[in-house]
Amino acid sequence: MSTEVTASGPGETAAHAPGTTAERVAGLRRRRDQAVTPGGPRRRGEFSARERIERLLDKDSFTETGLFVRARAAGEDARRPCGDGVVTGYGTVDGRPVCVFAQDSTVFGGSMGEAFGEKTVALMELALKTGCPVVGLNDGGGARIQEGVAALALYAELVRRNVKASGVIPQISVVLGPCAGGAAYSPAITDFTVMVDGASHMFVTGPDVIETVTGERTTAEELGGARTSNTVNGNAHFLAAGEEDALDTVRDLLSYLPANNLERPPEYAPGHAPPGAGLDGIVPDRLGQAYDMRDILHAVVDDGELLQVQELFAPNIICGLARIEGRSVGVVANQPLHAAGVLDIDASEKAARFVRFCDAFGIPLLTFADVPGYLSGVRQEQAGIIRRGAKLLYAYAEATVPKVTVVVRKAYGGGYAVMGSKHLGADVNLAWPTARIAVMGAEGAVGVLHRRDLAAADDPEALRARLLAAYERTHGTPYLAAERGYVDAVIAPRETREQVCRALRALRGKRAPMPERRHGNIPL
Repeated sequence: MSTEVTASGPGETAAHAPGTTAERVAGLRRRRDQAVTPGGPRRRGEFSARERIERLLDKDSFTETGLFVRARAAGEDARRPCGDGVVTGYGTVDGRPVCVFAQDSTVFGGSMGEAFGEKTVALMELALKTGCPVVGLNDGGGARIQEGVAALALYAELVRRNVKASGVIPQISVVLGPCAGGAAYSPAITDFTVMVDGASHMFVTGPDVIETVTGERTTAEELGGARTSNTVNGNAHFLAAGEEDALDTVRDLLSYLPANNLERPPEYAPGHAPPGAGLDGIVPDRLGQAYDMRDILHAVVDDGELLQVQELFAPNIICGLARIEGRSVGVVANQPLHAAGVLDIDASEKAARFVRFCDAFGIPLLTFADVPGYLSGVRQEQAGIIRRGAKLLYAYAEATVPKVTVVVRKAYGGGYAVMGSKHLGADVNLAWPTARIAVMGAEGAVGVLHRRDLAAADDPEALRARLLAAYERTHGTPYLAAERGYVDAVIAPRETREQVCRALRALRGKRAPMPERRHGNIPL
């Protein structure tokens, strides 16, 4: 008579199954102990998959799912540890429900097989049903080669769930080790990706393969290390110093986000209001002189706290989450310290995705504009600044959440239009007296409009000075825009927080129905 293999694993027969209730309970304990035992050695300095989950979630809140799931194996003698290389379950962060999965690099290198994928997909479906965020802790070797097409199929199934959940529940990916090949595309679709400096790698093709195919030599760090992904290609949103820092970043991030698109973000007691008097002198008198936009932001948001998103990528624009009177806001602001705050391809795409995230989850948008326009040049034109820069225009025009804009200094050309202008649907637009709202700066405008007069003048420099002064009096102020209703109020800088608070309070009940359609066609 053949031996019947049970869920307990190869070699354990039904005849050996315990009989009494006490024996069965004792057997369960043994199976649990065996199931949570690491399958092999882990790399130095890392936590195990379960330790990572414990450090992310509130103490004793984790409930594991799929503990006894085993890999699909061709033969009975194949090694099939419980869990199949991924730990899945649910718990809480600051008392709020969260679904989480953690790839276990000690089992088949954390590679995805059929059972592994089915567990992860089931967790995604649970998160969708219950309307709670899902956090993925990635540390695996990609598709499991020995399982062939079944592993590839489950990657596609996972991506389909990522897309299904997009804009419905927040999705956060944490890359704590390798994340290569098809495995890299799931984090790319999620809302935020956190990577650990010196430990995380995310790329489609490894350096060995690239050298074999193209002859180019590179390293994993140069190709898709945490710093490269945060600074060069923008694949990641946060750079953590270590695993603890990465998990703390996730907890901090979740505190700003709603559980799903039908709920409001969590509300807290209003934070400390920073003194605003220092803002009156923060903008330099010389137009070309830089200043740090973060100084303005810290003086407006609660407790001066701003969680920057993609801080190291496209630093000429700032995107971040903050609170105003205890309520979450998404902040978008030009940064004059970098390239004068100009909008280039990277800045446009960075801000567009952030604006669309905030809109999807009901987070009001607060924009601070000091922008000379879109970046010109052969490289930008050839790389698609028209198509890719249009993404930010589309994102602002599409957004229906409350939108408040403050024009701090320059708002020239297309930069004026895109940075939360009335014409793209902003609700309340404020301007400082230092604002300059025009098609272009005075120097450029005078050079174009009065080229012939300047060429014919006996003293062209004196004439240029008079023309510049006249242009600045008319177009170098916010008052022409205010006269036409494009700016609702010109305010003293020290009044910014008070005026922003009033605007956001007034907009809490905003309704903005949109035409019925499947979806728009953003210029991707």
